[in-house]
Amino acid sequence: MQLAMIGLGKMGGNMTARLMRDKHSVVVYDRQAETVAKYVALGAKAATDLTHLTGQLSGPRIVWIMVPAGKPVDETIAALLPGLSPGDIIIDGGNSNYKETRARAERLAHNKIHLIDAGTSGGIWGLENGYCLMVGGEPAPVKICEPIFLSLAQKGGYMHVGPPGAGHYVKMVHNGIEYGMLQAFAEGYEILGKSSKYTELDLHGIAELWQHGSVVQSWLNELAVLAFAKDPKLEKLKGYVADSGEGRWTVAEAIEEDVPAPVITLSLLMRLRSRQEDSFGAKVIAALRNEFGGHAVKGS
Repeated sequence: MQLAMIGLGKMGGNMTARLMRDKHSVVVYDRQAETVAKYVALGAKAATDLTHLTGQLSGPRIVWIMVPAGKPVDETIAALLPGLSPGDIIIDGGNSNYKETRARAERLAHNKIHLIDAGTSGGIWGLENGYCLMVGGEPAPVKICEPIFLSLAQKGGYMHVGPPGAGHYVKMVHNGIEYGMLQAFAEGYEILGKSSKYTELDLHGIAELWQHGSVVQSWLNELAVLAFAKDPKLEKLKGYVADSGEGRWTVAEAIEEDVPAPVITLSLLMRLRSRQEDSFGAKVIAALRNEFGGHAVKGS
């Protein structure tokens, strides 16, 4: 099939390469000309701007956008609209908030443009292993795009989960679960690494061990094996953990639906704690403990 890809970062670029391997024709656009040139060398067609991009597509046009959530998505859609016609399809494969996706789908429907939301998981490994695609949208345009989804996904890794917004909703909860899983691995390995009873524990070896028959065997733990192999004590890293929004949205959704989600909520709060060089809140606790109980404190 023919489609366009806007945004050739770690995800969009690898997805483009995987699509071309499966003989899809891809028109590409990115703000970085050298990035576009990289994929043109692999067989893609270059677009100098979004008008040029839509002009190279035949109807129904299919445009996949992989840009940051929020304003960049709205700006990209607005720039595309003059070059689109009724029946054309925009696929948002980023981590947009599902509420914004539903609103965009309703607005685009007035122009008879279809919006599909494709929650995409697989990271930098998706190029070789295939992606997991959680797709939301109306049945007819999703069916048109299905050959694209099947090329990108690993076997069993594609599902049309519901109407517009459903793909991003499922991906939001998926990432909330990921927050909790990552936090559990972080705490476990920190306990092992800080043990005063067994001071020479080999975290790389233990991670590798757990990949053979253990109930915590997983892709995330496999990545721990790789990380500890590169840096056994992770001394080259700073303990700063960013978040791209999905964990916050999952917690907000849990509150809205009256669902207790303490693990996901606390894992999100621990990410916020990781960004503080020296927590003022922790200083308050230390000061109060010293005041009421004479507990020892450490000076700065």
